[in-house]
Amino acid sequence: MGKYITKRVLIAIFTLLVILFVLFVMLDKMPGSPFNDEKLTADQLALLNAKYGLDQPFMIRFINYVKCVIKFDFGVSYNIQKNLAVSSMLATRLPISIQIGLQAMVVGTIIGMLLGIIAALKRNTWIDTLCTGISVLGVSVPSYVIALGLAYFVGFKLGWFPILYNASKPFISTIMPTMALSLSPIANIARFTRSEMIEVLNSDYVLLAQSKGIKQYKLIINHVLRNTLISIITVMGPLLVGLLTGSMVIEKIFSIPGLGYLMVQAIQNNDYNVVMACAFIYSFLYIFVMLIVDILYGIIDPRIRVAKEGE
Repeated sequence: MGKYITKRVLIAIFTLLVILFVLFVMLDKMPGSPFNDEKLTADQLALLNAKYGLDQPFMIRFINYVKCVIKFDFGVSYNIQKNLAVSSMLATRLPISIQIGLQAMVVGTIIGMLLGIIAALKRNTWIDTLCTGISVLGVSVPSYVIALGLAYFVGFKLGWFPILYNASKPFISTIMPTMALSLSPIANIARFTRSEMIEVLNSDYVLLAQSKGIKQYKLIINHVLRNTLISIITVMGPLLVGLLTGSMVIEKIFSIPGLGYLMVQAIQNNDYNVVMACAFIYSFLYIFVMLIVDILYGIIDPRIRVAKEGE
């Protein structure tokens, strides 16, 4: 298991380097410049490029950038907040995005698993149909539509929660974004939980355990859910990454000063360092979450752990 984890970590580091290189190439080949002020003369542009090291050869700039990234130094902002360290901007915005993403994942997992379990135990009844309908709704309706509906009815009409993010009420301000983002994980986890539980409930070893007179709640907790969790974790990994990296529209709707909102600003203003930093953080989160999911496989299922130890 230790060798496997080490191997996975090394692959993750190499993947991040490749992603960083591709991002660097893409931004380098993009038309335009971070300094789009028409009042700047050619000499002034040359001075700015020299000041920020943009006049150096591509590979030298890339190697220097990688060295800085290792120290969590992403350079400075060119346009959004001129000469402010990008790491400082990330330090204030990243925790907000992570908080909302984790809240949505926790809510989505709990409600989704409950709906899936109930639907599986009451399959082919009206309860199963209701739970399945909620799953279809969650998959079909985009999160930004739910966000706009919540903002109008819950925020504007009822006035229960602030429509726009309020720094003095950080938790209350994240309730509606969390609700909007949690619908997708609720739907997906409920669907997978139901299908996997039905398959496990019809398996031979569960039928044998039932014939031995094991109580239903013990059977579900000790046998059914344990095997169902493997498939649920498989779904949770990409869902969590999607919540952390795909909340840009939601953050824009509720004016949340998170990472997604920052990336939209950076793209609009050609702030290359900020775009690079946000894209790198998103890539890091994706790879890190998938690594954790892979390790959890071995913890939940001993067969996977034994197979990994043998590699």
